[in-house]
Amino acid sequence: MKLMKLWMTVAICTTVTAATAQSNVRNDSIFRADETSLDLFGSVSIGQETINHISGRRVVDDGRLGAGLGMNHFFTRYFGIGADAYTENTEHRFLDNASGKLIGRFPFESIHLAPYVYGGGGRQFDPSELWFGQAGAGLAVPPATLPTSNAPLHE
Repeated sequence: MKLMKLWMTVAICTTVTAATAQSNVRNDSIFRADETSLDLFGSVSIGQETINHISGRRVVDDGRLGAGLGMNHFFTRYFGIGADAYTENTEHRFLDNASGKLIGRFPFESIHLAPYVYGGGGRQFDPSELWFGQAGAGLAVPPATLPTSNAPLHE
């Protein structure tokens, strides 16, 4: 039976940023050149029969949970690369698919948002081996700034 996948991103858990200021970019820029991020995500996959007769109970009974890890690096404020790996069933192969992409981002510092587009491709290893392409768009929202305090942790 042909398996169709329904991807749901459940969390981008952390963003690690290592940035160096350039002379033409403000030091307090939110979207910087030489920025790296780490993404953790989850998904649910369901088969064609479940899609044809969709119900909450069928998704719970027949759905398979998966987890993935990704990393992106922006060489400039506007252009970067990314790689992702995903697994759903570690009984066959640990890695179900891996992919790479080129990313273009369009930062708006004043509103702390950056729409982006990407395109790339990869290889699926399980349940069947095949090459695939991918394209998409999204909106980058930087993590909230945590409040800081100069109060000592101990006396």
